[in-house]
Amino acid sequence: MKLRAPILFLAGALAALGAGWLGFPRVIYRTQAQPVDFSHRIHAEKAGSKCDDCHAFRADGTFAGAPTLDKCASCHAAPMGDSAAEKKFIDQYVTPQREPAWLAYARQPENVFFSHITHVKRANLKCERCHGDQGSATTLRPYQYDPVSTYSRQVMSMDACIACHREQHKDHSCLDCHK
Repeated sequence: MKLRAPILFLAGALAALGAGWLGFPRVIYRTQAQPVDFSHRIHAEKAGSKCDDCHAFRADGTFAGAPTLDKCASCHAAPMGDSAAEKKFIDQYVTPQREPAWLAYARQPENVFFSHITHVKRANLKCERCHGDQGSATTLRPYQYDPVSTYSRQVMSMDACIACHREQHKDHSCLDCHK
């Protein structure tokens, strides 16, 4: 009898923690599709494109992110294949010269500074190190965001960055990234 209350309390606490741990991300994040059905695999394998052919750096060294329509239109002024997705892309974006409203997967909080050029050019890290094997992806993953903070559900976490820095023997202070 005396053990019943603590056991019930512990079971309730574990159930609440489990529901929060598993359920909270499903409740807080909203999912939205990217505006264009895109296959990295087709562009990497058939067209021989590399990451930096479309995802380039600006003159000041900052990362330009998703490619602009002129990058796409240089190859896709007319359909190169017979897929419905490519025809739709040309009809909806290329012909009317309307930029796709790409959703940024890893928009960082305002107090975080991340330099792609430092990691790619100076540290010689491959894009796959942080972004995974996008070159073999046939579709874009759904964009997930927190409607309260408006931040995306990031691929990278601070823990992953710290682990990589330690692995590379690059110990830095918090203020290197947090401004």
